[in-house]
Amino acid sequence: MIEASPLLHFLYGVLDYLLPFAWADHNFMKNALLAVLLVCPAFGLLSTMIVNNRMVFFADSLGHSALTGIGLGVILGLSDPLGSMVLFSALLAIAIVLVKNLELASTDTVIGVFSTTAVALGIVILSRGGGFNKYSRYLIGDLLSITPAEITGLALMALLVLLFWFVLFNRLLLVSVNGSLAKSRGVSVSLVEILFNILTAVIVAFSIKWVGLLIISSLLVLPAAAARILSTNMRQYHLLSLLFATISGISGLVISYYWATATGASIVLCASAAYFCTLLIRITVLR
Repeated sequence: MIEASPLLHFLYGVLDYLLPFAWADHNFMKNALLAVLLVCPAFGLLSTMIVNNRMVFFADSLGHSALTGIGLGVILGLSDPLGSMVLFSALLAIAIVLVKNLELASTDTVIGVFSTTAVALGIVILSRGGGFNKYSRYLIGDLLSITPAEITGLALMALLVLLFWFVLFNRLLLVSVNGSLAKSRGVSVSLVEILFNILTAVIVAFSIKWVGLLIISSLLVLPAAAARILSTNMRQYHLLSLLFATISGISGLVISYYWATATGASIVLCASAAYFCTLLIRITVLR
């Protein structure tokens, strides 16, 4: 068993003080909660641009194509395929942008070609010899199994997202609004798109083990989709997306503890509930 760092022990104490609930008595739940507080806001931020740029299909393709990253890790004899998943997802993100910019086919066609090819290749590799079942845990994910060392990795990923937003947000927003205008202002549209796609791919690949590749794309869509219904400006849009992502993460974690359900799927259902609630509010109250 991996020992928690002094910082984690301190955070455990803070959580014990703030959360006098039965579910918070277990260290694995504390670890899962810390992971939720790190990864869900990151997904909430990324979600805003995914929805703005109509990249829902791209987000879905990243999750499914992780199968090939896992397969490559198997071929290379890696005990943990995280590195191969991150590398393959990043290369796939770059390839999609480069081929899309050739303007030989529509964006959804390009994404569909790469996605279906990657999924098929991953299934072929992992099913060779009938060994696919032992990788099925990646389909559903298991957030409750996260370790202190992996929480540190998630913290670095969350920090990377914040740094990216601080440095490149204005350019990314301009590219999402009007690519031609961005070019006229001296913005390298392709570079900004590649960097954003790589960042999204890395976060997705890094989180699949705990969220599950079947539903991880939902966390890149639902928070911003719900926020967009109620927001009237960009600041509200981002704040609401962060809020919906974080509340859904915490609620889904607690529900999964009491109902003994898959944590990732429970979080997604909570995010779905947030979307339908905002939709109802918009139809009945703000119409």
